[in-house]
Amino acid sequence: MARKRQCTPIESGSDDLAWPQESLRSVIGYQLTRASLSTLRVFFESVGEALALRPVEFTLLCLIDEAPGVSARQLARTLAVSPPNITHWLDRLMARGFVMRRQNLVDGRTLDLHLTPDGARTAQVALQALHQREAVVFASLSVGEKAMLMELLGKLARGASAASG
Repeated sequence: MARKRQCTPIESGSDDLAWPQESLRSVIGYQLTRASLSTLRVFFESVGEALALRPVEFTLLCLIDEAPGVSARQLARTLAVSPPNITHWLDRLMARGFVMRRQNLVDGRTLDLHLTPDGARTAQVALQALHQREAVVFASLSVGEKAMLMELLGKLARGASAASG
């Protein structure tokens, strides 16, 4: 039977656990989960609560804002989610008056996605609020560290997509 390691709070009095040297610190997924929880908290404090947006809704608004006329299929591929899931989220955004579907002029079977003026305004306000809050919360990272982090996260995402499909 394996012996359980004892984890105790760090001596500074914080509630953090003092992990053994060779434990979860070396697991990329664990570190990404911790970072994700921090970034989600920043998102909900700056955008989610104020604008009643979920992260996926924010993402869809920004993607459609950057690529007017994109299709739901293209969004599903970009985000690596199923078309029914994208349809569900788009329906929610349409119900809020943020997104509209228009028939594609070249292929009448395809519906192009566009933001309404209210959707475009919401996307811009949300993006600006998130940038401002992240600048404060993640100020301990230098410009170079932020650029490196973004590059590494993109590389991980591309690698995971390539490995799964």
